[in-house]
Amino acid sequence: MSHTIAVIEGDGIGQEVIPAAVDVLESLDLDLEFVEGDAGDAVKEATGEALPQETYDLAADADATLFGAAGETAADVILPLRDAVDSFVNIRPAKAYPGVDAVRPETDLVFLRENTEGVYSGHEDDLSEDLSTLTRVVTTSASEKLAEFACEYVDDGEGFSVVHKANVMRKTDGRFRDAVVRVADEHGVDTDEVLMDAFATRVCLDPEQFDTIVCPNLAGDVLSDLAAGLVGGLGLLPSANIGDDNALFEPVHGTAPDIAGQGVANPMATVLSAAMLLNHLGYSEESDRVETAVETVLAEGPRTADLGGDADTEAVTQAIINEL
Repeated sequence: MSHTIAVIEGDGIGQEVIPAAVDVLESLDLDLEFVEGDAGDAVKEATGEALPQETYDLAADADATLFGAAGETAADVILPLRDAVDSFVNIRPAKAYPGVDAVRPETDLVFLRENTEGVYSGHEDDLSEDLSTLTRVVTTSASEKLAEFACEYVDDGEGFSVVHKANVMRKTDGRFRDAVVRVADEHGVDTDEVLMDAFATRVCLDPEQFDTIVCPNLAGDVLSDLAAGLVGGLGLLPSANIGDDNALFEPVHGTAPDIAGQGVANPMATVLSAAMLLNHLGYSEESDRVETAVETVLAEGPRTADLGGDADTEAVTQAIINEL
């Protein structure tokens, strides 16, 4: 069965790591068709739109999308793209790999982040020269949908941690917590609750006490970046934005303007995102092969500078392909 993959490089190192991931996917000789779309800062400068309608439609109509990064226009690109695929959950694994100088090499976490609302709903206002407001949106329905996904995601007999700040944001995080815990109880899935500030400390001291973390939008964004610091940096974190019938895959890192254009960007997070894409499309064996190849290259080299090596993007990509 053929699958159409929308490919959107975006800005900065997105233009280097996305082609690397596509090279890896093409080396598997699967029936995948890659269709390119434009988005980001340069596109806005040229056309007035950071995300042209044709790119939005491309992502909406494809079987899956692989996206790089956007710069100053990030909110104008990634949020609509997530909307294009009807994403309701952002999956962010944070795993320490052999051979990487990780602060906590025992770390192996997965964040399931609500992906549609919270403070990222876009309801901001300037009420005066001195006052701006931000409206936080939390619905029972979105929280329950995330919880249903989380219950299916965890293995039988395993539960998940609900991370929130309901002791302060009683109405919004309280609604989120109550909905998630109620759905988990209905499915017979165990949960434990952790306040997000306490989680930030505890995960640094002992990450093994956590496995799957279910959390609101902003908390998932911030706390997964914190976890990246435990495993060796943002260059190792992939992510998936999952909808009912579509999905978007992207590295967690940004455009890295300090190294953009030099050919030295770490492609691992994007290649691991491509592995998640393969698994989503049903290529589970090939997905495992890609992740194993990444693990081997991380352990044996070559590595990019952010991981203590001196290899360029092309050399690391070719090493992964050679392992495959």
